[in-house]
Amino acid sequence: MSKVFKITPKRVKRSNGQVLTPEMSVIVTTQISTYTPFYNGAKEIQAAYMRQYGFDYKKACCTPSDFDYQPLD
Repeated sequence: MSKVFKITPKRVKRSNGQVLTPEMSVIVTTQISTYTPFYNGAKEIQAAYMRQYGFDYKKACCTPSDFDYQPLD
């Protein structure tokens, strides 16, 4: 059973040529039912940001504390 989350950045973050803004929210579906979308190194989140915005989560040194998330199901 998977879960769906809406991920929203808390603030503007500029790091290593990458810019993350609060308007850059994504909706991700995790592979397993979990209480946090960051359970497996945020692989689904990394893929969603790269696909939708061309934003490299790892290059920008993002952490779970940079984001708010809410379950949608």
